[in-house]
This record gives sequence, C-alpha cells and structure tokens, in this order.
Amino acid sequence: MKEEYGKQEKELIEGRHAVLEAFCAGRFVDKLYVQEGCKDGPVLSILREAKKGSVIVQYVSRERLEQLSPTGNHKGVVARMAAYGYASVEEILERARKKKEPPFLLLLDNVEDPHNLGAILRTANLAGAHGVIIPKRRSVGLTAIVARTSAGAVNYTPVARVSNLVATMKSLKKQGIWFVCGAMDGVQMYDLDLTGPIGLVIGNEGEGVSRLVRETCDFAAAIPMKGDIDSLNASVAAGVLSYEIVRQRLG
Repeated sequence: MKEEYGKQEKELIEGRHAVLEAFCAGRFVDKLYVQEGCKDGPVLSILREAKKGSVIVQYVSRERLEQLSPTGNHKGVVARMAAYGYASVEEILERARKKKEPPFLLLLDNVEDPHNLGAILRTANLAGAHGVIIPKRRSVGLTAIVARTSAGAVNYTPVARVSNLVATMKSLKKQGIWFVCGAMDGVQMYDLDLTGPIGLVIGNEGEGVSRLVRETCDFAAAIPMKGDIDSLNASVAAGVLSYEIVRQRLG
C-alpha cells in the first residue's frame, strides 16, 4: 500500500484562539501574520509557539489583515496553514532505506511559484525520488495550488521544510549523499556520473541556484540547449535532470 501524507483542510485560520489551538494541535503553519503593535498576552503566547516551530512571522497593518481575513474577525492574527503536512529529512531517508535504494532527493533553492513546486512534486514521484526538501524562507509551501498542480503526488512524495538549506546539505554529505545543481555553465549532464546517493538542486525561477548553495554542491550540470532562448522553466529543468538520473540508474 502506498504511504499517504497528511492532508489539512483549511489554508487560512484567523483569530487568536483558533490560531493558538492550531499550534497546540500540531498543525503545520507556513506563515503567521500579526497586526503591528499587538503585544498582549494571547498574541505573545502565539508568538512563543511560532518561535518553537521556526514559523515565519510577518507584522502587517490592520488593512492588510482585513484583506487576508475571510470573515474580518481576525482579532489581530491570521495564520496561513500548509494544505498538507510536512515530513522530516530523516523520514525521507528512511523511505530510501526501506526500498533498499540509494537516496534520490530533490532540493529546491527558493522556488517561489506554486505551479512549479506542484509540477516538480509530480516529476519527483514519477522519477522515483524519495522526497523533496525546501527552505522555510523565500519558498512556496504546500498550498492548495501546489496540491492541485501536483496531480495527487503530494499525497505520496514527502516534502521536508528546513530552516537552512546549506546546513541540511552539509549534514547529508556526512551521510554519503553528494549534490549536483542545475546551472547553464556547468558540465554537460551526459558527462557526469549521476548514480549513487544524490541530491538534485534546482534553483529559483529567475536567479537560479544561490551562491552558497552552489558552493556546497559537488558538481553543476548543464542541460544541452539548441534553441534561441537560454533557459528552461524550473520544473522542466527538474524533469530533464531527474530523468537523466533515472536513465543512469537504469543503465
């Protein structure tokens, strides 16, 4: 039986009591919006819970909260929930161990388009990747749009959300995983050995892989380009490189 990952019903929760209850119940919060100047007891309790979970907190005007709030009864606090639950990096590695396969991970460096994340999850599932890792900041989370675009893959491919992508990569290197990122100036992907325990890093839609992440990678892989434009969409690049990994593993 395929393992499913926990779906959550709402994407926005508003009001101090409801948001605090969501934290206490272990719900996955992507971002917390707090009205500027709110510092009373209930809000401080919510902020303490947010800090425990390393949740991003954004202080906004009352007008902005009114725009976010479905009912207008926000009481100074609105939480954006993940549409689906996150896994841990260790849970992703455990999937590889159970399948007796070398780990195959996709790491997304500040991919902010929900359609790209959804499409990458779909590719990751079909290519046999054991999971996807995203950073908490400057990255889209598991929203309802991501879930729809993934065509159901979000139910079966675990996604871990980490505070620091570079630190996570360094930790995984100690466990024998090496990393390749997609880059236009890299070595042609057909000339690289992409077998074994591997993490494929895909960069931001506009800026590509950030400097520190690229410096942490072992190799950079270039996709051959024969046309008049010079780059591929992030999700398409992820698909092309993922299936080169699949091809080499099959070979």
